[in-house]
This record gives sequence, structure tokens and C-alpha cells, in this order.
Amino acid sequence: MCLAVPLKILSVEGKQAVGEAGGLTQKLRVDFVPDIQPGVYAMVHAGFAIEKLTEQQAKENLACIQEAVDAAQ
Repeated sequence: MCLAVPLKILSVEGKQAVGEAGGLTQKLRVDFVPDIQPGVYAMVHAGFAIEKLTEQQAKENLACIQEAVDAAQ
């Protein structure tokens, strides 16, 4: 099963960016969302930002992921 995760974009250089969620950072590509800026949330799948999200959408999604993790423990 594949999963996309919302990350807050910390920095962007060309087609590469760094995103953060839960205190963890990840390098990613922004080829599919060329106008992305630091501070914006993006849904990230397989190392690629695939769409922008509002902060509320990102927080709701992260809460659902945490709920699933908690239920699995």
C-alpha cells in the first residue's frame, strides 16, 4: 500500500525542496507543483509533492494518520 503524507515546505531550491512533519525532515521534488513556496503544505508521495494543501487540510490528514498509528499499537 502506498501512502501520501502532508509536509510543511521549509525550503525550495529549483525543483528540490525540504519538507517537515512530526519533527522529521525529508528532501523532495516539486516538479508537479512548480509554484510552491516555503511555509506551504504539500501532499508528498514517493518523494514528490503532488498538490498543495491548506494548513487545516494538512492537520486533519496528519491527525487521521496518527489515529491509524495509535489504533495499530
